[in-house]
Amino acid sequence: MSYNLAPKLEDPIHALVVDDSEDDAYLLKAELGQRGVVIDYRRVDNPLDMAAALTDDTWDLVISDHNMPGFDALGAYEVLKHSGRDIPFIIHSGHIADELATSAMYDGVHDVIEKGRYERLVPVIERELRGAEARRAARQADDRIQRLANFDKLTGLPNQHMFCERVSAWLDEAAERGRSARGALLTVDIDRFLRVNASFGWEAGNEVLRQVSLRLDEVLNADVILARLGGNAFGVFVPGIGERASAEVFARWIMKAFEAPFVKDGIELFLTPSIGISLVPTDGTQIYDLLMHAETASAKAKQGGGNAYRFYDRAMNTASAERVALEADLRHAVERSELFLEFQPVMDAASGRIVSAEALVRWNHPRLGRIPPDRFISIADESGLIVDIGEWVMREAARCCRLWHQAGFTDMHVSINVSAIQFAQPKLLETVRDTLRQTRLRAESLMLEITESSLMQDAESTAGMLRALHNMGVRISVDDFGTGYSSLSYLKRFPIDVIKIDQSFVRDLTTDEEDAAIVRAIIALAHSMRRSTIAEGVESEAQVEILRREHCEFFQGYYFGKPMQYSLLLERLEAQQGAG
Repeated sequence: MSYNLAPKLEDPIHALVVDDSEDDAYLLKAELGQRGVVIDYRRVDNPLDMAAALTDDTWDLVISDHNMPGFDALGAYEVLKHSGRDIPFIIHSGHIADELATSAMYDGVHDVIEKGRYERLVPVIERELRGAEARRAARQADDRIQRLANFDKLTGLPNQHMFCERVSAWLDEAAERGRSARGALLTVDIDRFLRVNASFGWEAGNEVLRQVSLRLDEVLNADVILARLGGNAFGVFVPGIGERASAEVFARWIMKAFEAPFVKDGIELFLTPSIGISLVPTDGTQIYDLLMHAETASAKAKQGGGNAYRFYDRAMNTASAERVALEADLRHAVERSELFLEFQPVMDAASGRIVSAEALVRWNHPRLGRIPPDRFISIADESGLIVDIGEWVMREAARCCRLWHQAGFTDMHVSINVSAIQFAQPKLLETVRDTLRQTRLRAESLMLEITESSLMQDAESTAGMLRALHNMGVRISVDDFGTGYSSLSYLKRFPIDVIKIDQSFVRDLTTDEEDAAIVRAIIALAHSMRRSTIAEGVESEAQVEILRREHCEFFQGYYFGKPMQYSLLLERLEAQQGAG
């Protein structure tokens, strides 16, 4: 598959020509012009003029002679590197030793062409322009994804990920300087916000959230960290204060911001906040402890009728008794055979056939019935039970995939989610190896789905683990791509086979141009790095059409099937085979 990323060669190319001969520069322009390459050039022949030209203008290409009085191509390349500009640099010279040319290319020079060999120079120019444009597209996509990963699209405020990073950085800096960290973390939850959405529509709710963010930004000091945590919740961190009286001042300022009505289409909406407050160091010195405690206090304020603020108190944790009981039951869920798997099909875009399935763990509690995954997975993560559960899921998923193969569907693959805790354990390699041996499943039929945040916890350890898995033949996919770190550099460093485009981008693909642009960028970047893509959360034919047009290889979502038990998926495979 090819992508026409570069400007057409019949368009003028803005070239910086480094040459001490005006005649040679003019001849270069004329010879390239005869071959369909039009250049608009500026000639320089010394470091100062070249540096000034790089500062004053933008350039598609640098073409440099080698031997010039007091200046050569290697010196010119150093000037380019010092400028920080990413511009293709081609040496076009009649006098340069082979060893020197090879050394220059190792250093980063894009190519060395003998002077006068214009038939070779033209395809090199074409290649390098395409490469430069691809790099620019990658940087733009990286910037866009980074912003989406760190900032809330609706309000423009930092999101929870960025909020936690900034507060953590402040806490770490305070600890490094040896001073006692003092601060207050407040969570602001809008009371009865769902009524706004239900009565006036989602756009009215979005407009209220935008207005709330503007008001909070106006009433808070510049050194305060403000973020939208998600939904109708905002986070505020005030560094340097640790007393209740000072924190109360900020809480009252926030409540005062809600006194005036919010207006949407001439309708006045009167809303109130529930504010929870945790203090540093009284209630913790780690961001997630502080955030959890503030949210607990906010929930207490809301339970009391809202329009109030509450400080965190340890007694508030008594409500977690149910959570403790669930953890105790979860410890026995595997041995009591209460866990089971469901499989969501993954479709091949070209053939429209099921080629894989994602294994999803479910819990049928003997007393409480079926418990939603988002209720017990977090407990498993925090308690460490996720390691044992993850091992069971891997064995059971591999066993089911092997049964599909024995039923004649030998091309089927299965993917499983690997938690950050499980991925961080060296035992994972042993677990994968034992699973493949015990189930006799081919390694290439198993794919491990790992989140971006897991990959970036320890880059060196991650690289070693992924290489070991890759050498075993197991395939690796990045789950929820674009919602975490989204550093495109790891796609190059790590042996990754598949990128899963997060459903948050796919959901509004047909109505949100920014999401559509992100999806296009992710697919193009994946293809340029020879990775496949799976779009998650596909729910409509319109989404399918757009994704097919962008050459996404695989689809997963309710449009093709909800998670189902092994036997039902087997029936789908048999029906698919019967249909030819």
